[in-house]
Amino acid sequence: MLLIKSKYKVAKRLGASVFEKTQTQKFALSAARNPKKPSRGGRGGGSDYGKQLLEKQRVRFTYGLSERQLSNYAEKAFQEKDPGASLNALLETRADNVVYRAGLALTRRAARQIVSHGHILVNGTRITIPSYHVRAGDVITVREGSKSSPLFARLNSDSEENEKRQPPEWVGFDASLLRAEMLAQPRYVKSEGGLDYATVFEFYSR
Repeated sequence: MLLIKSKYKVAKRLGASVFEKTQTQKFALSAARNPKKPSRGGRGGGSDYGKQLLEKQRVRFTYGLSERQLSNYAEKAFQEKDPGASLNALLETRADNVVYRAGLALTRRAARQIVSHGHILVNGTRITIPSYHVRAGDVITVREGSKSSPLFARLNSDSEENEKRQPPEWVGFDASLLRAEMLAQPRYVKSEGGLDYATVFEFYSR
């Protein structure tokens, strides 16, 4: 599992969107009061290399990947006709991300733990690998013995937090059954996701 010593420090450098925890008004006010200083030595956002490095790190931390994992995904996606859409699909269809997108977990980190601890079934089969690739038509459910776990207690309430977490159009979710289905392949729209995969490919093609 990817360990992060200071999410606030990383988010100030890469942007609040890399962690759900930092997407708050409190963090935004703190960042405004203490703006980051310009980097030196070409490793910040000024040079082409700096921009590529920052965007690569932004993608890596957003999805909670190791350097090797992202590099492997980028290499595989670059072989496809539309590398950006391919990389987006590889990242979005990870089991931990689909669990998060559906609303079974509040953060991707929590989703990774839920999957790795064996709480999730895909088409009735228990999985423990967060990077498991989910395909269109696959059904994700919570293991029967885990349904009473406090991990999923909030889904049985009409909380405001549940209402805010609407799954994307490519994921269907029934909270009463703790059941999600991947309805289609996720589409990559840069303006919506905020991640620039073309810049990531530039970093790895140096």
